[in-house]
Amino acid sequence: MIFALLADLRAQKMAGDSMKTIESKTVYEHICKALLDINTSINPKVERLLDSYDGPFARELKENMRIARTSKMPLCQDTGVVEFFIWKGYDIQLTSPLKNTLEQAVRDTYTDNGFRKGIVSDPLFERKNTLDNTPAIVHILEIDESTIDIWMIAKGGGSENLSTLFMLQPSESYENVLKCIVEHIEKNAANACPPIIVGIGIGGTSDKAILLSKLALFDPSATESLHRYDEKIGKYTQMADELQEAFSNLKIGVQGLGIGPTVQRTSVLSYPTHIATLPLAISVDCYLSRTSRVVIE
Repeated sequence: MIFALLADLRAQKMAGDSMKTIESKTVYEHICKALLDINTSINPKVERLLDSYDGPFARELKENMRIARTSKMPLCQDTGVVEFFIWKGYDIQLTSPLKNTLEQAVRDTYTDNGFRKGIVSDPLFERKNTLDNTPAIVHILEIDESTIDIWMIAKGGGSENLSTLFMLQPSESYENVLKCIVEHIEKNAANACPPIIVGIGIGGTSDKAILLSKLALFDPSATESLHRYDEKIGKYTQMADELQEAFSNLKIGVQGLGIGPTVQRTSVLSYPTHIATLPLAISVDCYLSRTSRVVIE
């Protein structure tokens, strides 16, 4: 028993020697900067879209971008719930718990910059504001790489309220799956400050499908990494193209006013599922697309 314990301790020491340490302060500083940027600096792709738009409220939307950038005021008064998706190398160790570091970054960024605090501690009864926009929503996934890849999104209530889950029959036709998605967007898109981003998750379990739909909201430059992190994650590119074409015919338009694009981008991610299930999740992000990615090696 003693020899086995000593052998185990030696193995732990050897494992510890091979671990790569990243200072939590470094993570904190990167996250604070990213949170400030996504709330005050317009996504370049969205800026190009708005620059070409000349419909209702075009002048106001462009002026809002300019004021936010020059004054570091938020692009939208709803500065959202902050959600993190972290791909963490199994050999990475931090100098303090990662969730604590991320929440301190949210707390300090939102407090120091006067951003609206929009989180309540009790969802059903008291609904008392936490006064610092925490807790954040944190997902930590382990990968076989010596890096930590942090994705973050500041998601307003309007777009989050459009999230939905359908547990379809596994025999459901492809055409009906498309119809289900298009009908949901047609009914609700105007409530989420279009032109929106649409993320679809298909497969896995109910919670996995929702997670995939959230990941699908991120820029394609980020989602290209997903298959490397988890080879089981697939991408339905043709389905996304067909949905994007269908959305273009809805004519909901910028801010729901019937002119300009309704949906900026659509992405569909998939995952293996049980023989008796077909989970389908839909997530939506508003036109600002307040997302960012921090990679620390």
